[in-house]
Amino acid sequence: MDLYSFFNSSTSYRVRIALALKGIDYRYLPVNIRTGEHRETAYVADVNPSASVPALVEGEFSLGQSLAIIDWLDTRHPEPRLIPADAALRARVLEVSYLIACDLHPVNNLRILRYLQDTLKVDAEAKDAWYRHWVAQGMAGVERLLARAAAQHDGPWCFGPAPTLADCCLVPQIANAERMGCDLAAYPRSLAVYLHALGHPAFDEARPQRQPDYAA
Repeated sequence: MDLYSFFNSSTSYRVRIALALKGIDYRYLPVNIRTGEHRETAYVADVNPSASVPALVEGEFSLGQSLAIIDWLDTRHPEPRLIPADAALRARVLEVSYLIACDLHPVNNLRILRYLQDTLKVDAEAKDAWYRHWVAQGMAGVERLLARAAAQHDGPWCFGPAPTLADCCLVPQIANAERMGCDLAAYPRSLAVYLHALGHPAFDEARPQRQPDYAA
C-alpha cells in the first residue's frame, strides 16, 4: 500500500493517523504541494485526478480525498472502527468530522491562502485575519458539538473511550491552528482531546515532524 502525502497537509495527517491506529504498513511517497508536485501531469493522470494529497494506492486501486480513504480503510480493515456502526453515533461522528473537513478546513488550506496572497494581493495581516476568523467560527461549532458529546459519552476522546474519525480530523486542524498562531483558549474540550491524542503512539507517529519529508 502506498500513501502519497505531504508532511504538513492536514488531510494527509488524517489518513496517517487512521493508518497508524489500524496498524497498517504502507510506503510513504512524498508529494510537495508547496512546489506544485500535486499538479504534475503524471501525478494527476496516474495517481489522483483531483490534483491533491493524500492519495492511497493498493495494486490497481487508487483513491483520493481523506474521508473517502478512511471510510475505505474502515471497510477493508475494520478494527479498530473509526466510523461507528451504530447509526446514531455514526451520524454524530460524521457531524463533527464534516464540520472540520467541509466547513472549516477548505477555506484555510494552502491553495486558498495562496490565492488570497498571490492573486487578490491580500497583505499578510489581512490573510492572517482571514485564517483566524474561519478558525474561530469553525472551532466554536466543534466545541459546542463536543460539549454535547461529552454529556453523553465518557472518555478522553471526542466520543468517549476510543478515537474515531472525528479525532482524526480534529487533531490536524488544531495543529494547524497552533502553527498559525491562533488563540484556542476558548475551546477547552477540543484542546483536551488534542493534548490527550498527542500522548497516543499512533497520533505521535502521524505527526508532521515524524514524516520523512518534514521541513520546518
